[in-house]
Amino acid sequence: MSETPVPPNTRAEDILTDIRSNLLECKVCFESFSLQKRDQTARNLPCGHVLCLKCVCALSHPVQQKLECPFCRKLWDVGSTSECRAFADLQELLLCESRPKSSTDYHRWTESLVWGTLRHHSAFGGWGTMVNPTGMALDETSGQIVVVHDAEKRVAVFNSQGSLLNSFGCSSDIYYPLDVALTKTGHVLVTDAGDHSLKVFTSKGRPLATVQGFQLPWGVDVDNRGRVLVTDAQMGTLNQVVMDSSHGVVLANRVVLKELSHPRSVASCRASGNVAIVERLQASFMLRIFNSDFVPLTQVDGFSLSLKNTLSLDISAVAFDGNGDVIVGDVQNGMVWSLGNLQKTPVLTALVSGLIRPAALAATASNVLVVLDSGDHVSAEDGGLDAAGWLRGAALPAAEDPFITTHTEPEYNTSSQSHLD
Repeated sequence: MSETPVPPNTRAEDILTDIRSNLLECKVCFESFSLQKRDQTARNLPCGHVLCLKCVCALSHPVQQKLECPFCRKLWDVGSTSECRAFADLQELLLCESRPKSSTDYHRWTESLVWGTLRHHSAFGGWGTMVNPTGMALDETSGQIVVVHDAEKRVAVFNSQGSLLNSFGCSSDIYYPLDVALTKTGHVLVTDAGDHSLKVFTSKGRPLATVQGFQLPWGVDVDNRGRVLVTDAQMGTLNQVVMDSSHGVVLANRVVLKELSHPRSVASCRASGNVAIVERLQASFMLRIFNSDFVPLTQVDGFSLSLKNTLSLDISAVAFDGNGDVIVGDVQNGMVWSLGNLQKTPVLTALVSGLIRPAALAATASNVLVVLDSGDHVSAEDGGLDAAGWLRGAALPAAEDPFITTHTEPEYNTSSQSHLD
């Protein structure tokens, strides 16, 4: 490839504009390539030319399944095209550069906040670090973050700066992980859709126990009594698993809720013991809240929320903050919202925007918010609320894409003493 010299007085903005117009758009339809819209993804032809998927389909012969390159006129099989990973990586880098870099930028993220200011602390991860991550858990004592993903070793443990400390769980041990949680003793719990089980590991990755009896175990969390909660999206149940963590012995596995509609994410509130479950309906979602004895308290669905707000939400993850308010990830708008106290009138408050697919949330007792963005492959940590309800600048990391940013207030302190031994 020939190199074109860049004049010394060329601005960076002009170079980025040239990249977007000359590289990151299809030269057949002149639409920009997109990471979010499948028909606008970039596809390589064997000759080296690049088209969007929509143009590949439009130019293909419907019977012969052949495609003539519109530039060099060579004939190729439609199946010989491949994803243009170089362009996708370039788009991700430009997306990262377009993210807010200063605390003033993050004020724009959360200018609708009524009761505080959210400050971004850091982000890390990316392709090569995480592959299609599905779940995350946070150890508050050490700040370590555990992520399950589709890499060769399914479980990755990071410190609060994003450095990989440990990884375990090869494909023969964990087939298809969907979520992860931590016990108070540091044991790692993983729901495995591949063999329909809940798996228990030590913090070093040694297998302790495998809990059977599920059809599609999905979400997992540990309540304030140390009991493990597991949703089964196929059976429509919530199971409570009681175990002796010190010996890795399962004492009981019982169904505590039935007739749920494809339950997925589950979260237990440390303060009250309340349990939140996200259910998938045919074209929407249902968010239900139960008390610690699994008595229904309240529920809200997409339709009822849309009646009070102009936005339509699609909830993918749920957590509780330190005050017991409900926080949700919204894949439709790429945001994290606080719904407040759902037993009262839900109040929709934006916390974080600019995400692609928030897959998991974690909020500490001091209200540090950690977001796993699986669409962007980056873990972002955002500031927390103090007792007065203000979002303070600092957060522990989670895990995903290729960029790292840090925004923190000087009075905030974090400890990185290891608790996961």
